Amino acid sequence: MSFPNPHHDHGPCVAHALEAAEEECRRRGARLTDIRRRVLELVWRSHAPIGAYALLEALGKAAPPTVYRALDFLLAHGLIHRIEKLNAFVGCAHPGHAHPGQFLLCRQCGAAAELNDDSIEQAVRVAAEHSGFLVTSLVVEAEGLCPACQGQQA
Repeated sequence: MSFPNPHHDHGPCVAHALEAAEEECRRRGARLTDIRRRVLELVWRSHAPIGAYALLEALGKAAPPTVYRALDFLLAHGLIHRIEKLNAFVGCAHPGHAHPGQFLLCRQCGAAAELNDDSIEQAVRVAAEHSGFLVTSLVVEAEGLCPACQGQQA
């Protein structure tokens, strides 16, 4: 997933994410309940990570444990990622395919883009191995400026 054009229609992204989630849940024999579906839809509402408190606010009357359980389900089934630095969530651009999290985070507009570059994972694992370290979990989060924000600064 790359950074979207600022004038991009986000509706198809959400629709595609929900279809992919339904398919992945069917494949795994899991249920995408109404609350899980709604939380996923809110996560995909924009290309910016969203925190649990913002999700609670957007859902209105949902109890915090309900939202946290939905997030746990979506994470466990590879439908969203947690952005560690922001303690927030983004939709997974490649659901159903186990992969480490690699993200580009725009520090100006808040947008996030997911990378899926095996060479990044391999470079980290090899460097760690040279240090005698075994990587068991890998998340790469790079901060900078997206193309639209770079254009605004020019």
